[in-house]
Amino acid sequence: MGKECIFVAGCLASEAPVSHAVKAGSFVFVSGQVGAELQTGNLKDESIESETTQALENIRQILSAAGASLADVVKVTVFITDMAFFSRMNEVYKKYFPANRPARSCVQVGLAKMYRVEIEAIATLH
Repeated sequence: MGKECIFVAGCLASEAPVSHAVKAGSFVFVSGQVGAELQTGNLKDESIESETTQALENIRQILSAAGASLADVVKVTVFITDMAFFSRMNEVYKKYFPANRPARSCVQVGLAKMYRVEIEAIATLH
C-alpha cells in the first residue's frame, strides 16, 4: 500500500515537517488542525468557538483536496487545553457532524502557542 502526501494549494508552508494529510489505501489521515487559517496562519479571534470552527473548516478543506468530505470521517481526536471549554467546543463540533457522527476521543493537553484546541481526523475514501 503506497501513500500520497496531501497539501492544500495556496496555503502557507507549515513550520512543522508534516503534510496536511496522507492518503494510504482507502484512508485519509488529516494532521492535527488548530484555529489558524490555512491560507494566512492567522487566528481570527481567541475564543474556543472560533478556534474549533476554524480547525474544522481546515479539516474540510484538506479532506476536499484529498477527494473526501466530513461525511467520510470515521474517527476524530480533539485535543483541548482545558476541559472547561468542552461543552462550548462540543456545540460547534455538533454542527459539523449532525448525524452519523464519527467515533471521537477528547483529551486535555498543552498546545503550542496560544491555541486552545487541535483536531485531527481519519476519513475513508469511496
